Amino acid sequence: MDRRFLGLASAAFLASGIGIASAQQSGMSFFVTSAGPGRGADLGGLEGADRHCQTLAEAAGAGGRTWRAYLSTQGPGAVNARDRIGRGPWQNAKGVVIARDVAELHGENKIDKTTALDEKGEPIKGRGDTPNMHDILTGSQPDGTAFAGNEDRTCGNWTKSGAEGAAMVGHHDRQGLRDDAPSRSWNSSHPSRGCSQEALRATGGNGLFYCFAAD
Repeated sequence: MDRRFLGLASAAFLASGIGIASAQQSGMSFFVTSAGPGRGADLGGLEGADRHCQTLAEAAGAGGRTWRAYLSTQGPGAVNARDRIGRGPWQNAKGVVIARDVAELHGENKIDKTTALDEKGEPIKGRGDTPNMHDILTGSQPDGTAFAGNEDRTCGNWTKSGAEGAAMVGHHDRQGLRDDAPSRSWNSSHPSRGCSQEALRATGGNGLFYCFAAD
């Protein structure tokens, strides 16, 4: 057989595979960031976090949506994470629907280690893996609302990257040191022990967060 024909056939096959993957990810409306900005919990505020979600989504072929980070803020003008991510439904890069609406997302959703994939459709390391990265930044209570009071749960509304402050995290793999509700919570398991990248890693995180398509 003509080698040129084989080459063209191989190229066409690869192109079709890329097209299938791109089409699959164009329907993606939920992912865990494959990496954070690299400054611990300093995400540049909500605006910077949203921009990071958008950039990762665009690189994965799903940039034609409005992407928002699932993060709450505190203090005057506090923002609830649940109010900024649209109505749903949301599906991962493999087409699995993790929740049909906001109520299901904060009730019986399908988020776990097998479904909480990054924007490329790859799993995030969790408990039992090396290193463990299951601590996902949210700054939220279990119902997706902001924390009241003066106790920092958002690392200064996502602007701190040092030893001071703390951020509430959830476990994307729904596992922890105990078999209790906080350990199994995807969005409100425990506060971090600081806001630096090193502090987040020390308790099983890597500065990752959830992104949702809000439109």
